[in-house]
Amino acid sequence: MKLSVLEICAGAGGQSIGLETAGFELAGALEIDVNACNTLRRNRPKWRVFQEDIREFDAHDFRGIDLLAGGVPCPPFSVAGKQLGADDERDLFPEAMRLIRECRPAAVMLENVPGFASSRFAQYRTALVDDLLDLGYQPDWQILNASSFRVPQLRPRFLLVAVKKKFAGTFDWPSPYPHPPTVAEAIGDIMASRGWPGAPDWMQKAAGIAPTIVGGSKKHGGPDLGPTRARRQWALLGVDGLGIANEPPGPEFRKNSKPRLTLKMVSRLQGFPDSWEFTGGKTAAYRQMGNALPPPVAAAVGTAIRDALNGVVTKPRVRQRLLFDAV
Repeated sequence: MKLSVLEICAGAGGQSIGLETAGFELAGALEIDVNACNTLRRNRPKWRVFQEDIREFDAHDFRGIDLLAGGVPCPPFSVAGKQLGADDERDLFPEAMRLIRECRPAAVMLENVPGFASSRFAQYRTALVDDLLDLGYQPDWQILNASSFRVPQLRPRFLLVAVKKKFAGTFDWPSPYPHPPTVAEAIGDIMASRGWPGAPDWMQKAAGIAPTIVGGSKKHGGPDLGPTRARRQWALLGVDGLGIANEPPGPEFRKNSKPRLTLKMVSRLQGFPDSWEFTGGKTAAYRQMGNALPPPVAAAVGTAIRDALNGVVTKPRVRQRLLFDAV
């Protein structure tokens, strides 16, 4: 029997796909962005999608859900973010805690940027953990790199998992996979799909993992692959990071030039299946991809949570191999 999940700040479905792969059935997805909601509805018409502000959502109807999961917005905890104030309205962890109190899930999975693990937020993390303990949960957190779960980019993320105390001792973090795919292995077929003569040489340059793909801010221009430092790293992989191309390079593209990624390439580098369709224009679609938790990461952690709730004891490495072959 599948377990149920209520997802908050669901975005375009990266976490949803992973949890679906892990055996969870989506009971509801909460997301404020219209394009992301349309993406969820297009790909999974039967899902209940709530286009609402998390501050206005009531989770009492989901009382007894198996899992509450979500990636609360990260600006307050980014490296460039300012120190949190007592009433910082960017901080939505208090709202997540309110929803946990309302629906009392068997387990909780919250995701954020790795900056949340820094010493400057130690007091905040301690308070969050104490709140979960008071509610009867056993919490734990780790920084997981997407590259450890067969995603061709480093992409470290903060993951907090809490299970009700009756499941204490049953949750085990998934073991990392030893060899992530390279950028060339992940998207080489797309890069060569229009007959670009430089594709074989490009494959040699792109034999590494990518820097973190970022979604960008809604306040600034179109899509690109990040700040100057990130674009330099992309250049070492043979990629022009100043924008997103409409199509892969063709026969007319110079052999020694650096091509730009297409949206399909970015989607695959994030671990999305090729069948997943993004709504909105190029910039909106790119932001949805870049802000997502890669599905294989969500699948790995989701499987560990599922096994904990079901009392299943398996060897983590074997479990992951079966899981990612399915993805």
